Amino acid sequence: MFNQLLVKMIPLMPKSLVWAVGKRYIAGLKIEDAVKYTKAFQELGGGTTIDVLGEFVSEKERAIKERDASSFVIDTIAREQLPSYLSIKPTAQGLGIDTEFAYENVKMLVAQAKKMGQRCRIDMEDSPYTDKTLDLYRKLQDEGYDNVGIVLQAKLKRTYTDIQSILKYKPNIRICKGIYIEPAEIAYTKKEDIRSNWMKCLQLIAENIPNGAYPAIATHDEEQLQFAEKLIKDNGFKKEQYQFEMLLGVREERRNRLLKEGHNVTIYVPFGEDWYGYSTRRMKENPEVAMHVFKAMFGIGQ
Repeated sequence: MFNQLLVKMIPLMPKSLVWAVGKRYIAGLKIEDAVKYTKAFQELGGGTTIDVLGEFVSEKERAIKERDASSFVIDTIAREQLPSYLSIKPTAQGLGIDTEFAYENVKMLVAQAKKMGQRCRIDMEDSPYTDKTLDLYRKLQDEGYDNVGIVLQAKLKRTYTDIQSILKYKPNIRICKGIYIEPAEIAYTKKEDIRSNWMKCLQLIAENIPNGAYPAIATHDEEQLQFAEKLIKDNGFKKEQYQFEMLLGVREERRNRLLKEGHNVTIYVPFGEDWYGYSTRRMKENPEVAMHVFKAMFGIGQ
């Protein structure tokens, strides 16, 4: 009840306080900020995936602008020789406007990346776009773009079946819990159920590593991390066969320990002028984040 009240208060929160919380998880406003974080993490032996902030675009002109900004990220990765790849938000490319229009935008980015020897990943957004996003991925794979991966969310009850449906593509799958609030009819709502399904889904991807599947193990949950580490050790997987993925600014000590233990680790580095929209949307989707801003407003816990 209190969390829902916080959500209603979000538009009244000063931008400075939203930024005070959000800046830990956002590289900055410019591509140069993402490059800085990538090079710093490269020195530790890790890599990044760069995301241009912006989603749920409703105008084609804005979608084209978002596409061009993502294209510049690909150029920058090549020019700076960064250990990085582009994350693509389908709705930023116009998926909520026109499916074919969005496909052509995403295809242009994936083709550009392939030409430069890079890969990309299509992010998964909330459930109204699940089928459309999977269709984008399948169509790209069918056209020979094997440098594109996808994200699937363990929160959704359908995800295990979705993994099974794309195994023929030798998929590179980032398996995460999922941040979006979804109806109980289609999603698990209890943390233990989401965690259990995440482990089940990771197990399925891992079983198919010998067939070409590649898990991007996205979690900060200690129980899940230990499950993944045991799975890797018990099966003797080589570090080239998987990677861990974590968010910028989250559990950095644990992240660095994974690196020191010899695992590949990638951090998610978002940047862009849409930081406020991104931050407030995340608060609405996850009221626990809004609580951090509330505490900052009143100096609680400081």
